[in-house]
Amino acid sequence: MVDDRTVWQAVILAGGQGSRLKPLTNTIPKAMVEISGQCIIDHQLGWLARAGVTDVVVSAGHLHDVLAEHLASTSFSLRIQTVVEDEPLGRGGGLKYAGTHLPDQDAPWYALNGDIWTRFDLEAMADYHVERGAAATIGLARPRIPWGVVDVDEFGRVTDFVEAPPSPYPVNGGIYVFASEMLALLPDRGDHERSTFPMLAKQRRLAGFPIEGYWRAIDTAKDVEEAAKDLQG
Repeated sequence: MVDDRTVWQAVILAGGQGSRLKPLTNTIPKAMVEISGQCIIDHQLGWLARAGVTDVVVSAGHLHDVLAEHLASTSFSLRIQTVVEDEPLGRGGGLKYAGTHLPDQDAPWYALNGDIWTRFDLEAMADYHVERGAAATIGLARPRIPWGVVDVDEFGRVTDFVEAPPSPYPVNGGIYVFASEMLALLPDRGDHERSTFPMLAKQRRLAGFPIEGYWRAIDTAKDVEEAAKDLQG
């Protein structure tokens, strides 16, 4: 019998245009951009597999045929299905459409944006989600502020300079654990962060899991460079 904390299926949203990553995304989709010799989506698939995931639905868009061919050639011990929206549905609609292709729509699932490079205990996040009885749990990241900051004491005297500290405010890290009921709650079209999530927050059914490990959204060429430096460090 599978423990009810075990999440074994996932959706990856990988349909973005990646316009800020051009010319890298002229011939490959954003999820296939390489960092230190590995595609973003390959890193994600390996991470999911190590967390016990066996089935993944990838929602593709820009250059979807290139992505599907790449996924078909991978050696991960995962069952991977690629789906393509007939028309743009937005992030929430895309999650819902991909979710309808999961093998078991009555079971919980992970969902993640296809441009996130991260390392943390995904199974601990699933446990956290179950313990709080949440409909959805968001991975909360604290990206580094791109400027140096100044510490001052209560008298207004400068005490220290800190280069690129973590943000004091958590942001939505683009990684989720969803209860099975989320499939019905996601919008058919549009952004779940503007509809479903605020509704769940008002109902106190939305949890936030602090990401303690590495996290970076890959949006620009600078992000690719910085992530490569981080991985070498």
